[in-house]
Amino acid sequence: MLAPRLKANGRAFAHIAAWHPELTALRRDLHAHPELGFEEVYTSGRVKEALKLCGVDEIHAGIGKTGVVAVVKGKRSASGRMIGLRADMDALTMTEQNDFAWRSSRPGMMHGCGHDGHTAMLVGAARYLAETRNFDGTAVLIFQPGEEGFAGAKAMIEDGLFERFPVQAVYAMHNWPAMKPGTVGINAGPMMAAADRVTIEITGKGGHGAHAYLTIDPVVVAAHIITAVQSIVSRNVRPIDNAVISLCAMQAGDMGAMSVIPGKATLVGTVRTFSPDVQDLVERRLHELCSAVALGFGASATVKFERIYPATINSADEALFAGDVAESVVGAGNLVRNMEPSMGAEDFSFMLQAKPGAYLRLGQGGEGSCFLHNSRYDFNDDVLPLGSALHASLAEQAMPLGE
Repeated sequence: MLAPRLKANGRAFAHIAAWHPELTALRRDLHAHPELGFEEVYTSGRVKEALKLCGVDEIHAGIGKTGVVAVVKGKRSASGRMIGLRADMDALTMTEQNDFAWRSSRPGMMHGCGHDGHTAMLVGAARYLAETRNFDGTAVLIFQPGEEGFAGAKAMIEDGLFERFPVQAVYAMHNWPAMKPGTVGINAGPMMAAADRVTIEITGKGGHGAHAYLTIDPVVVAAHIITAVQSIVSRNVRPIDNAVISLCAMQAGDMGAMSVIPGKATLVGTVRTFSPDVQDLVERRLHELCSAVALGFGASATVKFERIYPATINSADEALFAGDVAESVVGAGNLVRNMEPSMGAEDFSFMLQAKPGAYLRLGQGGEGSCFLHNSRYDFNDDVLPLGSALHASLAEQAMPLGE
């Protein structure tokens, strides 16, 4: 296996680069054995096995069901500092269409978001930190289950994560195919949007399609709601704010019953926002608008607004610090400090609500690379040592040994 093609600065990268073949082997093994949220038995087992070989001081399993936490103590601990580093472990319900040797061995499951790479990078950081211990304090390495819709971060927090490991700050990173390898992106504010689920239940009066005047057609009401809802962002949300409302699915009637008007229709969609005020506004307007539109047709509509993940908001000081650390590793020319936020969502947001911290993007795109959640996606193994070094450098520079 070839040495990593990427180059970066610093002692951590030079040290970790020698392990590139081993990190690649681990990453590809995890890719071949994907597991869904809270089912990461094989994955967490491989992580625990690797952490034992790394020589970390403590391994704690079963936090948030299948979560794993490793503790590495520095050469000194007089500072009392404690820093958290987080990686997600779960895969997606997707069918992989790649044909390389390490493709998914489990039908309907795939590491289509790169969590296999995130896990391998944090293992690499654990090995480096345990071998060198060039810091004053304690590094807490958090291997989180269930990021893909299961709120695994919330589950770990509710299971006492930060009571047991009271970190002063927590950091995470996510690969980003839209950025070239060797680059890092961050900003001192929103990185990912809040993700909410909307369910709209419309009740009318069913009947014969040939005698529609005797019915209250919920399909017609649904069509008008779909159109009307698009006015919320354009006419209620300030242009300088950001919001997306997408009604993505509709269920009504029976496809085999061409002349039966159903009595009910259901719409399902998602809302994405960065500001809690905008989130509240959109929720309120959805209730008002859907009810009013349905009433105008003699029908009724109820809206269920479920807040799934909050927005991922970097704290300013920690974002500045993480940017400085990234610059020391990749150089100022490869760092984007005003990274454009994504309307996607991330449950690291729960950790950032509990602790100061920052979420970074690690460039990994190349010629012909696929974006996340694509059936032909694969993590770029070239960036494994860089991601490990960035994790390790965050710990070292947050908890310096000093003179």
